[in-house]
Amino acid sequence: MPEIIKLNIAFPNAIELFVKREDLLHPIISGNKFRKMKYNLQKAKEIKATTLLTFGGAFSNHIVAVAGVGKEYGFQTIGVIRGEELENQIENNPTLFLAQKLGMRFLFVDRTTYRNKTNNAFIEQLRSQWGNFYLLPEGGTNELAILGCEEILSSATNKFDYICTAVGTGGTISGIINGSNENQKIIGFSSLKGDFLKEDISKFVHKNNWHINCDYHFGGYGKVNDVLIQFINEFYAKTEIPLDPIYTGKMMYGVFQMIEKGSFPAFSKILAIHTGGLQGIAGMNQLLAKKNKELIVL
Repeated sequence: MPEIIKLNIAFPNAIELFVKREDLLHPIISGNKFRKMKYNLQKAKEIKATTLLTFGGAFSNHIVAVAGVGKEYGFQTIGVIRGEELENQIENNPTLFLAQKLGMRFLFVDRTTYRNKTNNAFIEQLRSQWGNFYLLPEGGTNELAILGCEEILSSATNKFDYICTAVGTGGTISGIINGSNENQKIIGFSSLKGDFLKEDISKFVHKNNWHINCDYHFGGYGKVNDVLIQFINEFYAKTEIPLDPIYTGKMMYGVFQMIEKGSFPAFSKILAIHTGGLQGIAGMNQLLAKKNKELIVL
């Protein structure tokens, strides 16, 4: 069971903030990816699949996690990667280089082709090229993934009034909502610009104790600024807990802002879920270094 840590920080109104270190579940198949894979792996073994195929971008946590699963559990892995220009940059890309080292083979496609990732005709084209495979969607979210994410919560999390998590594809928060108690409030902090995730999440959940906060995406997916990077580094200096800039950093910044603004009642106990994603820091630091910006400290 991942450790739940109370932050030694004095918040206003006697609010207490705790972190559930899902990032410590596995060194490579980290956090919510570990949860999402659990029942998908069982299904893949059940149907005797030998190959996993999935989709992702240049610094995708999901791509590394699937490659790690293949290495550890004996599957061949294929990553369909967004961006043809990346094909000749693997050695300079920490995410793709690690995935390749773990045994993943790649297919690099242009962004227009990549948009067909849920198109049946495109999937069949991939099968004709690569043979039969077990398909994992981009980000790993499907019904089996949500089932795994329901196990993020347990009897140890019953005491919390609020549970906060980063949101990408919506799978993790869907599992958390389904696994929550009716008296708990679930807040998702979107890493994407736009308010379109509610409809997707609503397809998977059966409770109304949740909402998505879209105020802390910092310009959209993969976007950061000096304020966010400084917050991540200050948080690490205070707590020795690293945050990634795509998901958990934005979520934690949002939680801190909401506390300061008085958005939580006095004496609230808040649990923030650390969903992992730390492998992406190396790639982000490459981009920051090119702009002579402050780097994320690890």
